[in-house]
Amino acid sequence: MAETQGKVITCKAAVVWGPKVPLVIQEICVDPPQKMEVRVKILYSSICHTDLGCWNGTNEAERAFPRILGHEAVGIVESVGEGVKDVKEGDYVIPTFNGECGECKVCKREESNLCERYHVDPMKRVMVNDGGTRFSTTINKDGGSSQSQPIYHFLNTSTFTEYTVLDSACVVKIDPNSPLKQMSLLSCGVSTGVGAAWNIANVKEGKSTAVFGLGSVGLAVAEGARARGASRIIGVDANASKFEKGKLMGVTDFINPKDLTKPVHQMIREITGGGVDYSFECTGNVDVLREAFLSTHVVSP
Repeated sequence: MAETQGKVITCKAAVVWGPKVPLVIQEICVDPPQKMEVRVKILYSSICHTDLGCWNGTNEAERAFPRILGHEAVGIVESVGEGVKDVKEGDYVIPTFNGECGECKVCKREESNLCERYHVDPMKRVMVNDGGTRFSTTINKDGGSSQSQPIYHFLNTSTFTEYTVLDSACVVKIDPNSPLKQMSLLSCGVSTGVGAAWNIANVKEGKSTAVFGLGSVGLAVAEGARARGASRIIGVDANASKFEKGKLMGVTDFINPKDLTKPVHQMIREITGGGVDYSFECTGNVDVLREAFLSTHVVSP
């Protein structure tokens, strides 16, 4: 990749130009990385519901167009900017929207990882170093003239492109022999779910858990709870086809709300003798959140 280092790269990207406007596969320019930045060749990228939310423009304050979405991916470092020491050209990495500088007071505390400088921020649309973007494209104006159009970044990552530029605090080196196609899920779904069970809830061995929603995040929660030694993991989902995959992730009991004549939390309280020790809501639905909350013990024994 030495032939591209320090130069602008022309490549293809999926660009969204407005709320609910179909993404356009088009040619863009990707600038070289600046100080403490990394330019990455994207190998695989997944799609998350968060990408859909931004595309829909649900939160007007988060709107910034044109923009390159995507935050679950795996890639290889093409070049690094001044001062980058953690990764080098040729390293395989995954991007992370919740970066860590490792030096601020928040990063040095065990209670939180919301870095003061690189924490997850859906409002953020430019690079930290200079407040500019590393993406641009050429647009034609009335009269036949053309001009360069900056393209905004998304969630510290922007992975719906052949090449992207990230702050070095937002990339994590991975084993090049790992199953790369699946490693993109570590960027969000797996880390979110496993992290919820392992770091946030700190599930204890022998305890019971309920997981509402068996999508990628919910299955990762189940895997995290199993790894922590949970004795019982109850999976709740209206799509019974997810149950087989749930078994592989450690789910011991399954509840399909469509099969019940009573609220889910009542069922869980009955089969557990009062409720579970931990409950995880993985759908983003307020009504489901209420059921998840009511499914726990009032006071954990």
